[in-house]
Amino acid sequence: MSYPPVRSYVRREGRITKAQSRALVELWPEYGIENAEGVLNFKQIYGRTVPNIMEIGFGDGRALVSMAADNPQCNFLGIDVYRPGVGSLLLQLKKLGLVNVRVIMDDAATVIDKSIGKECLSKLLIFFPDPWPKKRHHKRRLVQRDFLAIAAERLSIGGYIHIATDWEEYAASMLALLQGESRLRNMSAADGFVERPAYRPQTKYERRGEGQGHRVWDVVFKRVA
Repeated sequence: MSYPPVRSYVRREGRITKAQSRALVELWPEYGIENAEGVLNFKQIYGRTVPNIMEIGFGDGRALVSMAADNPQCNFLGIDVYRPGVGSLLLQLKKLGLVNVRVIMDDAATVIDKSIGKECLSKLLIFFPDPWPKKRHHKRRLVQRDFLAIAAERLSIGGYIHIATDWEEYAASMLALLQGESRLRNMSAADGFVERPAYRPQTKYERRGEGQGHRVWDVVFKRVA
């Protein structure tokens, strides 16, 4: 199965600091993975065989850094396309001396389709993906039926996909799509949304939204087959 070539993002470079620019040059060789040809070998990349956790769209990197620092026994792979955010993440990794994180700067749909092997991930995290709110743009949303079919294959049996959004219509759409994937089971006792798990840090984006009265919806599904 190949994921359709519709990008779920538009590059909005924004302001990049001198430190972030320097990090992209000086620290990228230490933490970055260039466009991978073929399936990634996690044991070769990290030098160990432990649970692999992928976060798609890590923003400024603070949540990813927090999770990686709290779980040194796991490998973390962050995927994002925004250079300022990647630069910020690299600076944080170096400052804290974290060695269990690697970064790919590419389209997440392509990466998960072409570079991640079957049953390689113990968790797939997608926090606050672009909701593309206009109906004519819904085709650009990352979370689509085809994407979830591929994502389910990449999860190990017993692995989890966790998605959070503050866009209610997108939350309902994602829940319905996840419920339609036969290999996944909802971890909500009520077959709906869950409270924010303790392992998910509250992001700057989320805190700002809460200050504006926005609600956040979390969905967690487990691969069972």
